[in-house]
Amino acid sequence: MRNKILSLLEQNAGLKHDQIAVMLDMSVEQVDKEIEEMTEEGILLRSKALINWEKTDREFVAAQIELKVTPQRGEGFDKIAERIYQYPEVKSVYLISGGFDIAVTIEGRTMKEVALFVAEKLSTMEHVTSTKTNFILKKYKQDGVLFAKEGKDERAVIS
Repeated sequence: MRNKILSLLEQNAGLKHDQIAVMLDMSVEQVDKEIEEMTEEGILLRSKALINWEKTDREFVAAQIELKVTPQRGEGFDKIAERIYQYPEVKSVYLISGGFDIAVTIEGRTMKEVALFVAEKLSTMEHVTSTKTNFILKKYKQDGVLFAKEGKDERAVIS
């Protein structure tokens, strides 16, 4: 039942416990208990609204930064990841496979602010050997939700 509750909340964090109970043929008390236990166990971390900031007047820029890192003896990549996720600009940190080791998503007011953060904070960290910054220009889909309606590509064909 837990996975069904989690799937419903992942699709719509605003569901009320009584709505979940009806959808899963459970009592509200059972749903309350399951959600409380999953919160205590660190399974259910937070309910969050997904916002299309492009439709507001908020000005910001987001970037994905990939880092090559020399892992620390006995601690691997965990210690450097911990240092990185302490910064308020950092929205996410992942250990990844491929040509880089750690992926970081950050937000700032301007491209210059993001570039300075990378240059002054990330690239100067001990054990970081290189960085690659990709600015996010437009979101099409996030967490399974489409941001832009499909439209016809009206660019002229060049042959």
